Amino acid sequence: MPLNKHKVTGRYLVLLCEGRTQEGVTKLIDIAGLSLARAPSRRSKTGKSGVLTAQCAIVFNSIGVALIRCTLDKQPLLDRAMAESGGAILAIEPERRVYATGRRQVSVPTPVQPGSKSETIFGDALLQTYLKGYRDAVDDLAGRLGAVPRQPGEPRPGAAVDESLSTWGIQATKAVLSQYSGTGVRLAVLDTGLDLQHPDFSSHSITSRSFVDGQTVQDGNGHGTHCAGIACGPVQPSAAPRYGVASSVQLYVGKVLSDEGSGDDGGVLEGINWAVENQCQIISMSLGSPVQPGQGYSKVFEEAARRALKAGTVVIAAAGNDSQRDTLIAPVSHPANCPSIMAVAAIDKHMQIAPFSSGGLEGDGGQVDVAGPGVDILSSWPGPEHYRSLSGTSMATPFVAGVAALLAEADGGISGHVLLSRIVQSTLRLALPSRDVGAGLIQAPHEEKVAL
Repeated sequence: MPLNKHKVTGRYLVLLCEGRTQEGVTKLIDIAGLSLARAPSRRSKTGKSGVLTAQCAIVFNSIGVALIRCTLDKQPLLDRAMAESGGAILAIEPERRVYATGRRQVSVPTPVQPGSKSETIFGDALLQTYLKGYRDAVDDLAGRLGAVPRQPGEPRPGAAVDESLSTWGIQATKAVLSQYSGTGVRLAVLDTGLDLQHPDFSSHSITSRSFVDGQTVQDGNGHGTHCAGIACGPVQPSAAPRYGVASSVQLYVGKVLSDEGSGDDGGVLEGINWAVENQCQIISMSLGSPVQPGQGYSKVFEEAARRALKAGTVVIAAAGNDSQRDTLIAPVSHPANCPSIMAVAAIDKHMQIAPFSSGGLEGDGGQVDVAGPGVDILSSWPGPEHYRSLSGTSMATPFVAGVAALLAEADGGISGHVLLSRIVQSTLRLALPSRDVGAGLIQAPHEEKVAL
């Protein structure tokens, strides 16, 4: 199914064969007449050092993807370069626009209170079989039981939640009970940046870079600050209840969406490349673009995510906010619909699926994998307001990313395929279809208290 012309940028993504990157680039230069822009090093903090002018390409070496800008008459030459590359060029796709996925159902600000060699165990094919089998087994069990009983610790529908000390999401994910804080784990948030002057991040270890031309990492939108706060806000914020999951992670902030809340595939892929270069174990992406029923996933993003997993980086993305339940359930959005990217749905404090949350309507990667809290979520916001409540699968995604950091610390620094499977196992089964919530609500590692 062709892409909507209004959702593409006029640029192209080129997937290069691992181990043959230079060969593929040379073919593009020779046949399409492209020039090559220099990609910035992982230590650069100033953004793109190469200027992507017309008929120019920039290569993201860690994931083996090139971003190309060229005139329309160049497309036949790109196709020819692929055909004559002998497999050095694997795919060419139009670049899409992507958007922040946390703008739906914005609420009134909430009043605040003062004060390995893992591939040998889980290869790509085996991992996908495992995840699908896990979902199928849960569905079969739920079907045979007729209804899934409320699990111990699961909030009762309609029960009031005391948020004076911690938000309902921190309680529902059991992060409030966890003895872990993400120490030693590197977590990247690819979004609209971060309010670097926010009092809750004044002592946090932060590495940042902007991938948006002409804009700094400073968050002029708010979405990125909100998502980063959920993933790793402090245990004791300056003027709010606890809202962050993994307070001690090493935070990597990549600005891939503009202050207007939009971006493009190339910026996202460059951010993924940067996070992989910096050995981040987790990438949180609260962004995407809608797809139509029956529309497949991006081969470029899928292979980039597979290569990231192989390097030890789990990519977690928002499932999307395009449903209007109960009249319409939209499919999981791009790029969360890739099989090797973890798709996160949103639930509310009553353990019900959020009305906007996209569903797993497609096979082969279009499923929802897990769910996180995503309705009326309090977190950090740029000053002078400093805190705000938002709703969206954007908010659910950093909950999963933050818990993933706790799991990585708890299990001795696991990463890649092993961490991905551990996330799926660390869920609370809900009385909802796997189509909507996947394996269930993400749960932080914690010690169970046994009554004597």
